[in-house]
Amino acid sequence: MLIDKLDIVEKRYKEIYQLIGDPEIISNQKKYIELNKELKDLKKLVDKGNDYKTAIASKKEAESYISDSSDKDMTDMAKEQLEESKQNITKLEEEIKILLIPKDPDDSKNVVMEIRAGTGGDEASIFAGDLYRMYTKFCQEMKWKTSVVDTSSGTAGGFKEVIFEISGEDVYGILKYESGVHRVQRVPITETSGRVHTSTATVAVLPEVDEVEIEINEKDLRIDTYRASGAGGQHVNKTDSAIRITHEPSGIVIQNQDAKSQHKNKQKAMRILRAKLFENEQIKQQENMSKTRKALVGAGDRSEKIRTYNFPQGRVTDHRINLTLHKLDKFLEGEIFDEMIENLNLQAQKEKLNNLI
Repeated sequence: MLIDKLDIVEKRYKEIYQLIGDPEIISNQKKYIELNKELKDLKKLVDKGNDYKTAIASKKEAESYISDSSDKDMTDMAKEQLEESKQNITKLEEEIKILLIPKDPDDSKNVVMEIRAGTGGDEASIFAGDLYRMYTKFCQEMKWKTSVVDTSSGTAGGFKEVIFEISGEDVYGILKYESGVHRVQRVPITETSGRVHTSTATVAVLPEVDEVEIEINEKDLRIDTYRASGAGGQHVNKTDSAIRITHEPSGIVIQNQDAKSQHKNKQKAMRILRAKLFENEQIKQQENMSKTRKALVGAGDRSEKIRTYNFPQGRVTDHRINLTLHKLDKFLEGEIFDEMIENLNLQAQKEKLNNLI
């Protein structure tokens, strides 16, 4: 059955490969991008499928040698080949089954990320700033674009809150498991006795939502304009370019002063409002889905402490997958962050596979 599915995938791969050379498709930018994305995803399956078929052929060849050959040395070599082929087949079957799991349609979307200082006073704000730098450095490694929407600085550095957009390839699919409570254990710079303190920061990762997915009634909005504060030179003293949007039914308030144009600030604020309203709808649905909430990785429930950053021991531990990396400094520089991400996604895929079986 697995071979049959792989043959269907390969057929579709060849079909798309032909289609993307069609001038009519090339002229349709949206369709062209969609097909290239599908082609890229299918190629992973096609490559694994070819490896799988090669391993099966190697197994049959070894079995043939063992049954027909009277040469002891050749038989011993064939037995080694047989064992290696069996191991490869088992490993590849698991990898292929995971790749065959239907993808979350939100995975390819850009995101709005919110980082808020939690318990711990000034130290929590400093930690929120550390997380912001970690994520932006990782974004640079991934060649993603970041754009700050709104900030509230801490009194001793860092942020009480920072909201920013991230755009690029498969951003939500890679970062979606970052939502939750992040805990830091270290000696604050203000601590004179050298005592280790525990502080927290909350991270929320929201997929960007199209207008067609969330309809917003203009009558439900209160829009205020005001003069931007902070950096910006003389401009900030002259123009009411900053925007504050209040969605009265939900009480959600979004403000943005990043751009000099009032129109651009409103566009960005509306994108974030749609993402927040979409998230509210998802939370309502998840409240009725206990299985989803109990999943090992889950949907990133914000009340859950998902990760601990322990400075005295130089380690970072993700509690959902019981993974500890003893390279905290590199992790915060975004250098080995992908190792954690890969393990989180792999565990989530295995969980989905178990639910399908």
